[in-house]
Amino acid sequence: MAASAREDGARGPKQGRRGCEHYDRGCLLKAQQTCEECSTLFGEYYCSICHLFDKDKKQYHCENCGICRIGPKEDFFHCVKCNLCLAMNLQGKHKCIENVSRQNCPICLEDIHTSRVVAHVLPCGHLLHRTCYEEMLKEGYRCPLCMHSALDMTRYWRQLDDEVAQTPMPSEYQNMTVDILCNDCNGRSTVQFHILGMKCNICESYNTAQAGGCRISLDQQ
Repeated sequence: MAASAREDGARGPKQGRRGCEHYDRGCLLKAQQTCEECSTLFGEYYCSICHLFDKDKKQYHCENCGICRIGPKEDFFHCVKCNLCLAMNLQGKHKCIENVSRQNCPICLEDIHTSRVVAHVLPCGHLLHRTCYEEMLKEGYRCPLCMHSALDMTRYWRQLDDEVAQTPMPSEYQNMTVDILCNDCNGRSTVQFHILGMKCNICESYNTAQAGGCRISLDQQ
């Protein structure tokens, strides 16, 4: 909307002029990309909705997000359920959680929806900033919200199978079983106790948590 009032803090003659010679701080303001008189370019990119001026970074305005995003536009699509623009390679290949982009990143606690940092979608559907995800992998492999594996751990689980087979438990623990809850499939099972990890009988993941005390199997006492 046009405004006729002089802005606070307007520059005087000694402070130098902003924009081109046709720009008067007391004139009727009208946001546009170029000067009507001399065609001076105010910004390589201009959004008439957000009134954003910027250098050309392949930006585009997403009507569903309600903001401008760094593109190029053809590399992204808007997921209506997640309410966020995501990379094209995730189209039809990610788990949707309604309005998940309106939650803060669980690592840095900063906003995800308006962030310039690309969002990374975990297999469980939760979002993290890409940079936060990369830092998280230096310390662990699980989603900080639901504890689901944040990447494909199949190869590591098979390596752990070999380590468990090569590391027999002491005789007093060999018949000991424990109830576990799997963080990956949410299944419950009763397995043999092992110090290196307890393997889910349903999905064969070692991303499990003990759900009860240890006990000696009655048929092997």
